[in-house]
Amino acid sequence: MNGLRSPYHPLHIVLGLLIWSLWFVAIYGGLSVACAVAPPTPQQGPWNWLNALLGLSAVATLILLGALARWSWRAGLRMHRQPRECFVARLAASTHAVAALATLFIALPILRLPPCL
Repeated sequence: MNGLRSPYHPLHIVLGLLIWSLWFVAIYGGLSVACAVAPPTPQQGPWNWLNALLGLSAVATLILLGALARWSWRAGLRMHRQPRECFVARLAASTHAVAALATLFIALPILRLPPCL
């Protein structure tokens, strides 16, 4: 195992969920502050500046987690590695994918609900 940039480092097992949790805290913290400081009007529905920012952050997080999942999965398929390293990479790919699904699940209400009700 070659360090943090290696897909075989055990830190990558929890990295996806760490990225998801930071995103989760940031969007709900940002949503609370934005609703207290400059809330969009409820008549606009879900199509306003705040939902656009929340949606863009969700898309960026999904792209990051998807790329990490693909990178880890491809690293786990390399045959010249030890089985332990392949297991770590595949497990990391799975947690990145779960974090991406959690991001998508939490971001879906952005499409239907006004942010500051």
